[in-house]
Amino acid sequence: MVRFPRKRRFSRSWLFAAGLFFCPVLSPTATAQVLQRPGSTQSGSVADTHDVNRNFCLQRTLKLTVLNDAKSALDRQSVAKLHDQQKDTTIWQTTSKQSDSVFCVESAGAYDIEVSAVGYFTEHKDLLITGAHQNLDLEVVLKRDPSAVNLSAADEAIPAKARKDTKRAVDALKSADLKNAQKRLEKAYQAAPSSAQINFLLGYLFLQRKDLGKAESYLVDAAKLGPPRVQTLTLLGRVQLQREHYEDARKTLEEAVAVTTDDWMAHNLLADVYLRNGEYEKARAQAQLAIDEGKNSAAVAELTLGQSLADQGQDQKALEALHAFLQTNPTNATAPQVNALIAEIEKRGPAGPSAAASGKKTLGADLMLAASEPSLPPTSWGPPGIDDVRPSIATGVTCPDDLVELSGERVKQFVDSMAKFSATEDLLHEQLDPIGSPITKEALKFDYVAAISEPRPGALSVEEYRNDHYGIQSLPDHIATTGFVTLALVFHPYLREGFQITCEGLGQWNGQATWLVRFKQRPDKPNHLESFVAGSQSYRVDLKGRAWINAANFQIVRIESELVKPVGRFSVQHEIVDYGPVHFQKKDVDLWLPQSADLFLEINRRRYYRRHSFDHFMLFSTSSEDKPGVVRNGASNNTSQTQ
Repeated sequence: MVRFPRKRRFSRSWLFAAGLFFCPVLSPTATAQVLQRPGSTQSGSVADTHDVNRNFCLQRTLKLTVLNDAKSALDRQSVAKLHDQQKDTTIWQTTSKQSDSVFCVESAGAYDIEVSAVGYFTEHKDLLITGAHQNLDLEVVLKRDPSAVNLSAADEAIPAKARKDTKRAVDALKSADLKNAQKRLEKAYQAAPSSAQINFLLGYLFLQRKDLGKAESYLVDAAKLGPPRVQTLTLLGRVQLQREHYEDARKTLEEAVAVTTDDWMAHNLLADVYLRNGEYEKARAQAQLAIDEGKNSAAVAELTLGQSLADQGQDQKALEALHAFLQTNPTNATAPQVNALIAEIEKRGPAGPSAAASGKKTLGADLMLAASEPSLPPTSWGPPGIDDVRPSIATGVTCPDDLVELSGERVKQFVDSMAKFSATEDLLHEQLDPIGSPITKEALKFDYVAAISEPRPGALSVEEYRNDHYGIQSLPDHIATTGFVTLALVFHPYLREGFQITCEGLGQWNGQATWLVRFKQRPDKPNHLESFVAGSQSYRVDLKGRAWINAANFQIVRIESELVKPVGRFSVQHEIVDYGPVHFQKKDVDLWLPQSADLFLEINRRRYYRRHSFDHFMLFSTSSEDKPGVVRNGASNNTSQTQ
């Protein structure tokens, strides 16, 4: 819930959610599946690999070890899918810190296994398992995806005093948490300004922030400070190409392909530079090298190849290249441009003038990179928008069919096991200037209580309390924000039918494999999540967002959400909530609760940043009486007031 500045009374419903007012939920109860024990053949079930060992399995075991190209343990968590071809059942598991996992196999037969990790190509293997009590060991080597930017480096590449902040910055960058990444990298840079790796990471960060000037400056320093690295040079060349510094880009990318000849991205970008300079034969040659080196990963180079061939008057070959691109990228955002170029080439006929002679412009900068890199919304003082960020995902991996149901079951278990909990809440509030710098800053501490109940079948009631010392008049800028517990209820069986929910693929969060899941309020379903009333006018508050769901246990570890469109005086509401396990010893139960919440708000053209953090949790039973000394942020009176 957010209560706004200015003197106006708002009526509200009796349930609350993140950011705005939470309306009653009335939906049929849905049946969710329960997680199976390790070794189950339940389709989509995922075992917690930390609890699995060969002594647990009753019959056969399959121990999987995942390696990188150098035949050493993979430096990140991967997800493995074991499919029984005869029974048509699937077991999903994640790897441990040692990059291994143990499957319990109930019957002999033909299996296939699929292993995926972010930044690597997915690997498939066929298995034939025979005999009882057979213990098998399988090593799977994953090949790195050459199009993925490697943000990690060996410890010796980073001074010891900056390693901790750099590692945390890398985790944040992998998850597109640019604000936290910048904070960590700036601290690391102060400790080690001459580190090539830290300069490289800062260059990558500012590329994501669309600050190409700073990106180029840091990448130039990274290239000077360290030994020649094709990744640094390629990223620098890309920035220079985007800034239309074509001669600088040419020198940088020619150096990159001289460092190594097998980096298809460097060849692809150099082809783009040559094309822009009118050197069509050189562009064709580099584009072909990119295709030869990158194979299927370099399909975008077909664009540059087709353009260069068209500019040389080789229309038939140009059409073949452009059609090859569309065949492998039918939904690419550049498809309309490519189809328009194909139509123009076909229209002029085999004897027609070349694209260059007719004044035809090129397709533009490297289109695959332009389509894949994160961008910032017009309100660049905040984090990138949900639609503007495409977190890295593993190539070729499919999501479990019942991922949403299993995650919803975890949320339902949380609701069923929780009555009330209390915590200490710290609030940091900043009013921001137009570019996001703090104008004012204030810190407060609360005693916080939240309660969830089911007053009748199919309905949930969420109430939140803060100690009454902090009324609306005492809060910074007279804005109250609540509802961080309830954002995860998007996946609860009672609510999820109101959302379009789509799994994007396998990603990472803090080094753990996570499924990335998008959600958006369905326009054809009533909005049961958020609404507010200003005067006599009622507003729907439709949300969209992305959740990171732990691949090992289906717990939601992070959610980002924002408005589908501006609502009244609300033009921006971007919320980031991180969840984590809290153990309550007295009841011997673990609940996944919000650890922190970051909010970026624009209200009446004023911008605010808030950070809520929670600790010292306590769990207790619901009573009919409110806890003394606290004020309700939930609604039994159906009204709230702002000053």
